[in-house]
Amino acid sequence: MKSKGMDGAKDLNKYQLTAAGVLVSLGIIYGDIGTSPLYVFKAIVHEHTISNELILGGMSCVFWTLTVITSFKYIFLALNADNKGEGGIFALYALVRKYKAQWVIYPAIIGCCTLLADGFITPAISISSAVEGITIHYPEVPTVPIVIGILILLFFFQQFGTSVIGATFGSIMLIWFITIAVFGTLQLLQHPTVLEAINPIFAWNLLTKYPGGFWILGAVFLCTTGAEALYSDLGHCGKSNIRVGWGFVKISLLLNYFGQSAWLLSHAGEKLNDRIPFYAIIPDNFAVYIFAVVIATMAAIIASQALISGTFTLVNEAMKLRLWPSTKVRNPSKVRGQIYLPAINWLLLVGCILVVIIFQKSTSMEGAYGLAITLNMLMTTTLLTFYYSTVKHSRLRTMLIGIVFFTVETLFLVSNLDKFEQGGWFTYSIALLFFIQMFVLLKARYLRDRHTEFVDLKHYIPLIQDLQADSTIPKEATNLVFMAVADSQRYIDSNIVYSIFKKRPKRADVYWFLHVDTVDSPYTSKYSVDTVIPRKCFFVRIKLGFKADHRVNLLFARILHDMAETGEIDLISHYESLQKHSMPSDFKFIILHSLASVDSEISSFDNLIIQGYRFIKKHSLSTEEMYGLELANVEVETVPIMVGPVAKVRIKREKADAEREKEIKYHSNLK
Repeated sequence: MKSKGMDGAKDLNKYQLTAAGVLVSLGIIYGDIGTSPLYVFKAIVHEHTISNELILGGMSCVFWTLTVITSFKYIFLALNADNKGEGGIFALYALVRKYKAQWVIYPAIIGCCTLLADGFITPAISISSAVEGITIHYPEVPTVPIVIGILILLFFFQQFGTSVIGATFGSIMLIWFITIAVFGTLQLLQHPTVLEAINPIFAWNLLTKYPGGFWILGAVFLCTTGAEALYSDLGHCGKSNIRVGWGFVKISLLLNYFGQSAWLLSHAGEKLNDRIPFYAIIPDNFAVYIFAVVIATMAAIIASQALISGTFTLVNEAMKLRLWPSTKVRNPSKVRGQIYLPAINWLLLVGCILVVIIFQKSTSMEGAYGLAITLNMLMTTTLLTFYYSTVKHSRLRTMLIGIVFFTVETLFLVSNLDKFEQGGWFTYSIALLFFIQMFVLLKARYLRDRHTEFVDLKHYIPLIQDLQADSTIPKEATNLVFMAVADSQRYIDSNIVYSIFKKRPKRADVYWFLHVDTVDSPYTSKYSVDTVIPRKCFFVRIKLGFKADHRVNLLFARILHDMAETGEIDLISHYESLQKHSMPSDFKFIILHSLASVDSEISSFDNLIIQGYRFIKKHSLSTEEMYGLELANVEVETVPIMVGPVAKVRIKREKADAEREKEIKYHSNLK
């Protein structure tokens, strides 16, 4: 047996605390939560009359939400639940699935679906909120075409990568946070009494005594909707840089929120109408105001860019875990980990444009924003609770997560339910469609794994040797490579045996059984080789992390090169006419697609899953393209599997026929 590879080939220097690392975290991670001051207090006040109870209570809720949810849950607890430096819902799932609790896949799927659904809202609401600042001085300017134009340009440039503009993201966001902190401080100095909102009693009074105060929590929640990015983008920056960056970001956000609160208190007894608190606290200077609109729009674009990149990463991870239909993946730049998914990119663009057209204004989008993320946060809490109870065996942290966060986030979820009719139906509909798709793929995989038979390979070694020696059968290829489900050299898929010997005998000089396994470690890239028949038959197992590159054709070529160097195989063609010219040996890949046998008796539910799976596969990337084999010699075969008991059939020979046979026989004897 031979084994080679590398485990976690990431640059560890990026995880060290550096000024550059903190700056990068500002550009990559804090865009979404950093642009929340554009719309949070506008959503809190909404159509209410401005009052001390409303503003101080709302500010108190914002302060404690950022402290409890963002700081304590994500910065302290979630960042400690890393998977070799990687974070996010799938990294957390990969940490806990080894404990044989099958149910943990469902929180991961729901979390993924709700995050993706949020991706249709975040760019639209962030950019709309920033651009709408123009209407304060120029109310006749139509913002919808401007927002759609920015969205089209943003998504169009995804295919070229963000390595150039990405270098400036951190600097722009640094300017943004300094700007909002300065604007907030100027207002805060005029009304410093607003700082008493730190007292949680104001939040309690708002929720229990203010008319309809509980439902204002739905608007308050918008201040922490970007918190999930702090965990999911952990691998890009490292926890030390994220934590230091959050200290600066939180201070800037709070200063701006306190400044908006101070301005609102000075207008007690009034309605907000079309005024936007964020822009209202900007000094009355045209140049400063234009600067604020421009920097806010740039920050919103950066927030959208971070979310788009995060969506690409999330879908790519789901594909590696076989929870998402195969789709084309491109690497638009040399920056490691940067990927581009064309189908997802254009789907997001269409969704964002629909959001802008349907809701028109950012105020209307607030109803669709945040509802799905509350469910996502609950799923993360569920997996964190399981992680700290099973992996860390920490009763204290498990109890804290279970009691505090389930309570707080459930309250946020309930308070957001009134948004369903206002726009929440949009994100939940998208999340439901994604969930159905992932559920069908998951159940289809379980169905296939449950009914895929494995046979002992040693029983077929003599058959393989005889087939290789049988010159009466035309040679299929010099090297025949089968993609195997079995992950051990001892057993092999019965489908492969069926394909080699029963469907149409396939003779080859060398047989390869290749198994690709997605493992829990994010960047693992290893392989092992078991020799079944020296120089004639091999079993290769490739272990790849859920973030590693799954280009099987290139990886297999690397393995062949290693084996040729050690003399285990000969890569020169076996044909005499080609051998004397040192031409390379030929390879053919056989990909087997399992098809439910028509002879199976299956339940209506299983039949629905099978039909759904076939529909998804028909409209997704082919297996050969998914593994990077599109340029190789590939043959795709369909092999039937029994997914249920064999259908019972009855047939009886008619007696008339039997009597007729006797009569024929009798007359034959007479002759």
